[in-house]
Amino acid sequence: MKAWFRSLHARVTLVMAAVAAIATLVAGFVGAQLIRSAAVDQARSSLAREATALSASGSVTDLASLRELAFGEAGRIALVQPDGTVTGAGRRLVSAAAARKVLGGQSVSQAETVLGVPVVVEARPISAGGGLVLAEPVSAVTQAAGPLVTRLLWSLLIGFAAAVLGGALVARWVARPLVRVAGAARRLAGGERGVAVDAAGPAEVREVSEALAGLDASLGASEARQREFLLSVSHEMRTPLTALQGYAEALADGIIAADDVPRVGRTLSAETERLDHFVRDLLELARLEADDFRVDLQAVDAAAVLPTVVEAWRGVWEPAGVAMRAGVAGPLSVVTDARRLRQLLDGLVENALRAVPPGAPVVLSGRQEGGAVVLEVRDGGPGLSDDDLRHAFERGALRGRYAGERKVGTGLGLSIAARLASRMGIRLAAGRAPEGGAAFTLTLPAAPGSVPGAGRDAAS
Repeated sequence: MKAWFRSLHARVTLVMAAVAAIATLVAGFVGAQLIRSAAVDQARSSLAREATALSASGSVTDLASLRELAFGEAGRIALVQPDGTVTGAGRRLVSAAAARKVLGGQSVSQAETVLGVPVVVEARPISAGGGLVLAEPVSAVTQAAGPLVTRLLWSLLIGFAAAVLGGALVARWVARPLVRVAGAARRLAGGERGVAVDAAGPAEVREVSEALAGLDASLGASEARQREFLLSVSHEMRTPLTALQGYAEALADGIIAADDVPRVGRTLSAETERLDHFVRDLLELARLEADDFRVDLQAVDAAAVLPTVVEAWRGVWEPAGVAMRAGVAGPLSVVTDARRLRQLLDGLVENALRAVPPGAPVVLSGRQEGGAVVLEVRDGGPGLSDDDLRHAFERGALRGRYAGERKVGTGLGLSIAARLASRMGIRLAAGRAPEGGAAFTLTLPAAPGSVPGAGRDAAS
């Protein structure tokens, strides 16, 4: 039972019941007051017509003879004699003020309290002297209106019951699809994929269902890519391990000739380096996911960093016949972690140098755009398609597409770069370069007070 009270179904039902109850109480109170007020107004109007008609009959004596005929024993009529004496069954309902007014020739039409009893009074002077007073207790008037009030209250109670029932049905209509969506979400959390989500219900619930279905599809695609990537990494790691194991066994068995030892050593070194590259990339991804990842912010001139990157990679691009240069507009002052910025640029440069053929360029550029500093790593390689650009930073996505067609790495480099940029507060985007290949753009907030400078080119 407690669980039901905590459910959306119960809460919507209770809220609608509370609103209906408040509306019923307000409508009942206001309606009863209006009915009573209308009854009093109607009684006053009726008394006024009767008083006017009877006062035109003539003298007090004539009126006295008409009293029983007109009112029977209702006790509503009183006569004010010319000497001020009040007679008749209704005399107890006539105040002295009303008697004085009617003796003074004034008509009286009012509600007042006489001897603690609220009454409606209509009095008319008589041409022969004295006056006629018709009075009726308000309680008698409202009592006559009681059946109307009762019918109103019953109508409101029926309306309240209908509102509660309608609220329960609406709550059920809203809550049932959410319960189904919650069940689908639990199945997704349990690892099930391809879960059918019922999109029935209100528009908002349908939006949640559609979003959950989209999440299901995205999770399925992401997990499929991860499985494919892990299979690829496992295969790539198994290859050097197989070579290492084979050569190690051959060395242990003494079947490698002395002349072949240097060649075997070089092979073992290359395979070990390849395996180490995989392990380092996987460890770097793990570090980037850690909660205690640290960024040491300091003032950095990005214009001075780019030429140092070019120089650091000279031993790679120069023998490969690649034209690498830095074109900067500086100074480009930013507040960032200098060591990790260099790590980020190195990863993008390594990716570019792997892709470009001999004679193609790799360009590092920097410029200031408003309050931001933009750094680019562009290359003249084969470039990326529109679909490649959408998935460039997913683990193993490009490796899975181009393994066997182009030189590829572990499939982790761009994923590491994207995660590192995110942890540093840098926006990283992939696009096309004017040199014909791919362009990777880093957007950093400029340091406060930095002023764009004149451009300069440093070629190496």
